[in-house]
Amino acid sequence: MNEWEWQLLEDKNPVDRVQVNGADVKVGDRVRLRPRKGGDIMDLALAGQIGIVESVQQDYESKVHVCVVLDVDPGRDLGLLRQPGHRFFFDAEEIESLYAEDPQAAAVVHRLPSSTARILVAGIGNIFLGDDGFGVEVIRRLAVRALPAEVKIVDFGIRGFDLAYALQDGYETTILVDAYPHGQQPGTVSLVEPDLTHLNEAQQNMVDAHGMNPLNVLRMALAMKGSVKRVLLVGCEPATFGPEEGLMGLSAPVAAAVDEAVMMILATIKKILQESSKN
Repeated sequence: MNEWEWQLLEDKNPVDRVQVNGADVKVGDRVRLRPRKGGDIMDLALAGQIGIVESVQQDYESKVHVCVVLDVDPGRDLGLLRQPGHRFFFDAEEIESLYAEDPQAAAVVHRLPSSTARILVAGIGNIFLGDDGFGVEVIRRLAVRALPAEVKIVDFGIRGFDLAYALQDGYETTILVDAYPHGQQPGTVSLVEPDLTHLNEAQQNMVDAHGMNPLNVLRMALAMKGSVKRVLLVGCEPATFGPEEGLMGLSAPVAAAVDEAVMMILATIKKILQESSKN
């Protein structure tokens, strides 16, 4: 960018809002991403995600860009500090306001930092491997729920190291959400509690199709000598991980099981908090 272009930017009046479908969307509002068709793989991965408008920026051609920080980004706080890699830019036509969709959901503040939260709900999976995207979809549904302040929800995708480090933050309970093949009918949702005391001896019986095997991540977290406490798994029996070239989208039985998993997680959170309040 040359000096003339910089001058054009400096001369422009700052903007803090943009018109979306006839309504104002301003800095601090929560929005859902709707990237235009024909985008790249990142656009496909971010479609449907929810975030907060960090800024509204105008380039020297007067085109407006909306900067969004994602709710499910483990580095969300870095995004709010305007650090690279945690801010995503979209045209106004590629976002929709949550106020029009659900005023209650739009008013939900992001989950508190892990130092305050006591329960971590961690989505695991690869959206490009069919039913392996189950955990990601469940987290997406939970993102618009008004959860207690003690709960933090994060879509870790296939970022095993990020999850291992997050488990060092002293959560009382971690709920992993993932595909869980163990010989049941596709779409069967299960709640299990791995035995952490015998983890190194356990057979590998969770999904092995993506780059983050939950048992291996737990072993890694324990090896870090952190305070890994209670861990639960809400898992769904997959029908397919797709062909070698990949497959986006859940199979019919697994897609139908997403709401059941969401309700199971909400009930589990409620039970944990009730038990904790009695102690």
